[in-house]
Order: sequence, then structure tokens, then C-alpha cells
Amino acid sequence: MSDQKNGVLVQARRIPFPSSISEAARDRLGRQVNEDGVPLNARYTMPSPDDHAGWMQLKAAADGHYAAAVKVLAGTLRATVETVRTGTATIHVATPETLGVPDRAYVDFHGGAFVLGGGEACRMQAQMQADQHQAICYGVDYRMPPEHPYPAGLDDAMAAYRYVLERHASSRIVVGGRSAGGNLAAAMLLRAKRERLPMPAGLILLSPQVDLTESGDSFQINQMVDVVLPTSLMRNNELYAGAADLSHPYLSPLFGDLTDFPPTFVQSGTRDLFLSNAVRMHRALRQVNVAAELHVFEAMPHGGFQGNTPEDNELAAELSRFVEARWG
Repeated sequence: MSDQKNGVLVQARRIPFPSSISEAARDRLGRQVNEDGVPLNARYTMPSPDDHAGWMQLKAAADGHYAAAVKVLAGTLRATVETVRTGTATIHVATPETLGVPDRAYVDFHGGAFVLGGGEACRMQAQMQADQHQAICYGVDYRMPPEHPYPAGLDDAMAAYRYVLERHASSRIVVGGRSAGGNLAAAMLLRAKRERLPMPAGLILLSPQVDLTESGDSFQINQMVDVVLPTSLMRNNELYAGAADLSHPYLSPLFGDLTDFPPTFVQSGTRDLFLSNAVRMHRALRQVNVAAELHVFEAMPHGGFQGNTPEDNELAAELSRFVEARWG
């Protein structure tokens, strides 16, 4: 985040939820803000990078929240799931009730700011992706800090990709990730290219955390406007990176050589703290002639409206279209 003094001085003001989005989306936004207009998530402060006990407490609390969500969604999921290990990587292999074409594969990297979203939440997300795309989904339950900082998560991503390549042709594989998972998905392809592994048929980056230096404009403009991510995640980034340089392409894929990347679907929202990440990643891909789509949704915060809104459904339909086209 920049501390520069030159720029535009903005007076304090209340920013309304616009009538340009659905009533359901406005309701979702409203639920995440106090009466004083401050996002509920702004009450929480991440521990310092060296406070490992604090991070473990945070992860334990989040695991309880995810466990409750899993119970709610359990009855709606149809895919069966088996958990396998390859090297240090844990993979949840979800098979849909109705398998469209057996040789298709979706490799999914969960979000969670590099420290959350593993375990049962990752397993459930693999089932959701398998159900949506009617294809086998490999949910990568990568290791996370504080126990396992970089490059453990990226090593697991590579191990998982090799595992999938042994079972599916690269032309039948789509790789996707949201938030921190988008970082790992893109970083994995940079490393796979260097190690001369084939590229998949497509890449999906949902509000991707591809610049851990947080140099983009939206990290200032959408601060406290994004009700999901009101403020910087720099403490998470530093915890994940350890002693490594945050600008290294394996940590910030935006700064890598994206030449020969597969066709890519990039998504964000006008109120997403990571909007600049998506915009700049799309431009970087286009500059090296990668067929990239950018989908920016009106008033959408980080991660979508988190409910069955028309906007969330529209995004799901766009994703299904892109994935189906890449599988051919």
C-alpha cells in the first residue's frame, strides 16, 4: 500500500449501495455493514506475521465457521469425493453424479488469503465444482502458513498438476482459483512452463491475489468500500512469503512472463479490493497475445455477493460457458 502524499483528497462520505444491482445483491451488501456504515469485517485485525499463535487461533475459528457451512450445504452436493495424497500434496477428487465426459478435469485452488479455506471447506468446494461442470474436480488442499510458508503451497500445486497430467491430457484440463487460489493457479503455470510441462486448456482467475505488493489503484480506491476485504492483506502476504521477495513472479504472478499462457477468464467487481489485480492481469495477458476475457460485475465486492443472487448466477453461467468451450 502506498504512503505517498501526492494524490486526491477525498472527504468522508457514505457510499450508497446502488440501484443498478439486484435487490438480492443490495441485501447481501447491507448485511455486511454496521449501522454506522463500517464493514463488519473491518473489526478484525490480522495478527502480525511473527505471531504464529495468533494465526493458529484465527485458523481454528475459521475452521469452525467452515464446518458449520459444510453442514448447511452437505445435502445439496451430489458429487462423491475421495481424498488422495501425492508427495506432500493432498487432493480431494470429486466425481459428479452425472459425469458429462470422463476425460475432462477441473483443477481447483481454494481462496482464504493463504491461511484459510483448507480441509473440509476445500473438499466441499471440489464437490461444488464437480457438480457445476459435470466433470472430475481435483481440489488441491495445499499446505499453508504459519506452519508451511512459501514455497510449500506452490510445491503442492505442482505435485497436484503432475498428478492430474498423468491421468488427463493437458487439452482436457482447466485450472481455476479464486483470490489466493488464483495466485497459486497462475504461479503454478509460470513454474510449469519453466519446467516444460504442458499448459492446460484454460485458466480461471476469480478476483485473483496476483500482486502481493498491493501496488494497484484499487487497494486505495476500494479500501473500506469492499465489505468483504475492507483493508490490506499485507500481513497475510508477508506471512505467506516468509523471507522471499513479494515481487517475485512465483509470489506475484502479475510480474511474470505470461507468454504462452492458455486462454484465461479473469473476474472481479467494481467494489473489489483486488479489482486492479484483475484489470492489470488482463492487460498483461493481452500484451503477450493471450486470449483473455475480463468480467467486472457492478458493485460486486471480493468473492461475489456470497449468495444466490442474479449476479452470482450470471457469473456461474459465464464460467460454465468458458469451461465448456475450453474442453471443446
